[in-house]
Amino acid sequence: MAPVGGPGAKKGILERLDSGEVVVGDGSFLITLEKRGYVKAGLWTPEAIVDHPDAVRQLHMEFLRAGSNVMQTFTFSASEDNMGSKWEDVNAAACDLAREVAGKGDALVAGGISQTSMYKHHKDEARVKKLFQLQLEVFIRKNVDFLIAEYFEHAEEAVWAVEVLKESGKPVAVTMCIGPDGDMCGVTPGECAVKLVKAGAAIVGVNCRFGPSTSLKTMKLMKEGLQAAGLQAHLLVQSLGFHTPDCGKGGFVDLPEYPFGLEPRVATRWDIQKYAREAYNLGVRYIGGCCGFEPYHIRAIAEELAPERGFLPPASEKHGSWGRGLNMHTKPWIRARARREYWENLLPASGRPFCPSLSQLDA
Repeated sequence: MAPVGGPGAKKGILERLDSGEVVVGDGSFLITLEKRGYVKAGLWTPEAIVDHPDAVRQLHMEFLRAGSNVMQTFTFSASEDNMGSKWEDVNAAACDLAREVAGKGDALVAGGISQTSMYKHHKDEARVKKLFQLQLEVFIRKNVDFLIAEYFEHAEEAVWAVEVLKESGKPVAVTMCIGPDGDMCGVTPGECAVKLVKAGAAIVGVNCRFGPSTSLKTMKLMKEGLQAAGLQAHLLVQSLGFHTPDCGKGGFVDLPEYPFGLEPRVATRWDIQKYAREAYNLGVRYIGGCCGFEPYHIRAIAEELAPERGFLPPASEKHGSWGRGLNMHTKPWIRARARREYWENLLPASGRPFCPSLSQLDA
């Protein structure tokens, strides 16, 4: 299958999903740009979109080449309560940059909002919704293709976000940063999904906080909850690019390695091909990644699901599927690795002889 840029004219997100098309999301921005020296850890706010637009543009381009057909605005935590007077310029610039890159391929622009700092302290519905409304006004002005409310650990606040975003008339997706135990108030994944669909979300799922296998367990519970309630929605998963089997309810933020020592937990590209296939088999058709998900991880999704999508991404020109490029190696034992069975069955060593396999949580 030859690499191509993508199929035909652009269709809307619901048109794609309704037809059974696989939508590939993008990956990590904050953690990746922190590693590259453009973002400061802590509040994780996206000033880089105005301070270092070329760095953000380059990352968008890498995800596009890798196979993503959604360019999500780099607006995580970009609400007024987190950014003060900078919030509007950041949101507007993020929309412009995402649109610029999306125009170079078959990609849609998704305007993104996330949980607020205010909710945990005040739970003032009117004030929280006002923060969402301000960002939405920018997204409407910039005419994004659809909207994503992501990274919510409380179902109530996620419902408020959906209620605001649906007023735009644009399709609304929503993802919670929860594991199989549910949200921070004990609302189960299935109950969360039901609440969000009833609030008006057309696409529901999870993002961040947990690794691929845990995120898929949560997605299964969401799907079962919707089926039990007789509700339908498209499913979306964007997991961490890290393995987190030892995480508690709070996810990877409670690990002692967070955020500067997570590299030993990075998923291989082969782990992500497995994740993509399992997600697809579960019925998920919008598949991407969050923190730790590098462009090569997105390429792994695109390559695994190339038979279903009907094409390979441009970045596959530089990558032989399942190690095929190793056929040219001078060492016979390395040439022997140019096969799917080798990489599928590999149990990679960490190279850290004094490290435990799992961590004790700090929280």
